[in-house]
Amino acid sequence: MTHHTAPTRIHHLVDHNAAVRPDAPAIKDCDGRVYSWAEYAKLTEDAARLLADHGAAPGERVLIVGENCLALPVLINAASRIGAWAVPVNARMSAAEVARIAAHAQPVVTLFTSHISREAVNHAGDATPCPTSFGALHVVPGLPDPEPVDDSADTPAILLYTTGTTGDPKGVMLSHANLLFAAEASMTLRSLVPEDHVYGALPLTHVFGVASMMMAAACAGSMIELATRFNPAKLFEALRAGATVMPAVPQMHALLMAHAEELGEATLGAPRLRYVSSGAAPLDPSWKRKAEAFYGLPLQNGYGMTESTAGVTGTRNAIGDPDASVGPPLPGCEVRLDLTFGEDPDVGEVLTRGPHVMVGYFRNPTATAQTVQDGWLRTGDLGRIDPQGRLHIVGRSKELIIRGGFNVYPPEVEAALNDHPDVVQSAVIGRSRGGDEEVIAFVQPRAPGMVDAETLRSFAADRLAGYKRPSRIFVVDSLPAAATGKILKHQFAKHFADLLAEEDQPSV
Repeated sequence: MTHHTAPTRIHHLVDHNAAVRPDAPAIKDCDGRVYSWAEYAKLTEDAARLLADHGAAPGERVLIVGENCLALPVLINAASRIGAWAVPVNARMSAAEVARIAAHAQPVVTLFTSHISREAVNHAGDATPCPTSFGALHVVPGLPDPEPVDDSADTPAILLYTTGTTGDPKGVMLSHANLLFAAEASMTLRSLVPEDHVYGALPLTHVFGVASMMMAAACAGSMIELATRFNPAKLFEALRAGATVMPAVPQMHALLMAHAEELGEATLGAPRLRYVSSGAAPLDPSWKRKAEAFYGLPLQNGYGMTESTAGVTGTRNAIGDPDASVGPPLPGCEVRLDLTFGEDPDVGEVLTRGPHVMVGYFRNPTATAQTVQDGWLRTGDLGRIDPQGRLHIVGRSKELIIRGGFNVYPPEVEAALNDHPDVVQSAVIGRSRGGDEEVIAFVQPRAPGMVDAETLRSFAADRLAGYKRPSRIFVVDSLPAAATGKILKHQFAKHFADLLAEEDQPSV
């Protein structure tokens, strides 16, 4: 990317494109309207005035409760213009979750994208509607509570709350430097150019959507098409109509393939599509082969997390490559393993260091010190590195199941179950039983009644060692998931309490 001066704030990318390609398309909104870079830059200026009128200033937080639409990138860049921090939150969170985040972030103003999201309207309550040049919003004033202001690129630009298990919300502070590094790394990995058309179904309230999708597109000067909610029929049409780059999660690919099959289409037939990726969950090789046959393209995989500003590693494989890793480290990112973890000499906790590591957790120095040590981010994920230097994620350190003294990594069991043609996705957890742990699987079929537990049990038996086979398999309509498609295993005990309780009844 050529600049007269290197960008030091995320909105500089928008201004740069407005200067060099003012009339080129920047954003296709969810209603189909296309905005040029010049229009986009002007809207961010309008939004910056709106935020300033509501007390936003350097070091203040601006909470944006919404779903994908023009207003989200406009407000995120507007906050950057005035030195405030954007706090994007998915409107599909519960009222209690949004309230907890607001109490923690202490925003000076909260904006709701009420024009496109029923949930945002519900969260806004009796807030004042506010017409703007980028959609009607509801606005709720807060109280000033600025953080100390720092003029360097290491000052936070975005505060993202992670899908934590319980207790206090954790706000991840990502600096302008973090986001600009991630944008360039992601642009380079995908070879993005101004002519690209990125399909944006991943939520911009999540690091994958905001850094690897929105910021990467701005870095390249590519157009991003925003989809408020993932819809396989709309995605199918967008890809056939000329989208070139599709970052997604495995569930999106599975649902798109199921939709095409309903239409009697064995392959996608999207002539301009050139790059397809899958993130946020492991890929199993047979599923990858199936997806590649459908797209006629290699399915790239990658690994990252909120605390690492999305990408840490990424693949650049040719079609048909059996590699199921998440790839080597991205340029500028270091990866090593802490092998003091357990019995397997090759598996350890994944640590990463570089310009992608977060500033820290907002107002939580204790958690920051536990997570970032000597510049190394402790990911909590278990991995191994193969002789080619590629990282393989084998599970979460907290999710490891120890059964009869053997380590069982849930992704391996999930991959075996997902191999069944009638399965969309599965999730495996451990449960304490008489001093040991048993393996429990929850499986979502492509349609209700398509497959039963017994069939899956014998299917898994051919693919897994005895100690890895699930003791119980529950076939369920859907799995609790975040808006990104990331399965929320910590909610299983509560969500499936009835199934698990029935299971506990003594058999007569």
